[in-house]
Amino acid sequence: MTVPDLLKCKRDGRKITVVTAYDALFARIVEQAGIDVILVGDSLGVVVQGKVNTLSVTMDEMLYHTKLVAGAVQRALVIGDMPFLSYQVSQEEAVRNAGRLLQVGAHAVKLEGGAAVTDRVTAMTNVGIPVIGHLGMTPQSVQQYGGYRVQGKGKDRALQLLEDARALEGAGASAIVLEAIPAGLAKTVSEALTIPTIGIGAGPHCDGQVLVLYDLLGLFDEFVPKFVKPYGNLKAEALQALRRYKEDVEKGVFPSDSESYH
Repeated sequence: MTVPDLLKCKRDGRKITVVTAYDALFARIVEQAGIDVILVGDSLGVVVQGKVNTLSVTMDEMLYHTKLVAGAVQRALVIGDMPFLSYQVSQEEAVRNAGRLLQVGAHAVKLEGGAAVTDRVTAMTNVGIPVIGHLGMTPQSVQQYGGYRVQGKGKDRALQLLEDARALEGAGASAIVLEAIPAGLAKTVSEALTIPTIGIGAGPHCDGQVLVLYDLLGLFDEFVPKFVKPYGNLKAEALQALRRYKEDVEKGVFPSDSESYH
């Protein structure tokens, strides 16, 4: 899977599958499942680091996790998320940090924002860095929104989001993530663009879908948004396995003769 393949998928009407991953083991599992794209998301701040939001994730942390994932996969497209303050300060800093993600193995980078960041998108694409946009509920703006809330519900906000999407496409973005917006608006945006849209909480009409791996597998249950569909319950299975191990050790039945060297 390459960046141009994303556009081909949209033209062919083939849905794009995207899942997050943050380490080599899960990246290999995701790829073996046939997932098209792996997003090394700054969501690791919540599901891996245990923080309340993504704002404290650093550039060095994103480089580390992106390197782990990129080094483990062979077929999937790897997108490195640009964390808070890695691209907002200046064009030069944005290009430098995006380039660092590509140097550790990412095939593209993702950043949040609309018209306000189009100069960054243009600067990156001008030097050969593919960029994925992100509109709607943008987690790095959670303080401005007053929490994780659905965006684009009013007419004015919907029109602004559509304009932002067109601005990102005009600046050279290769695709756009649409998060937590009404399904009808996502359909309008998807039909208005020639580049693909990747939905998360944006209904079924986007050109692809993305979910956080830990949500999809039922590992993270502290907060489960409406748009998450758990496809497994690995937390329950892990708890069961760990409790059985604890019981066997306490009873003296592990390790048995078959687990011992002679």
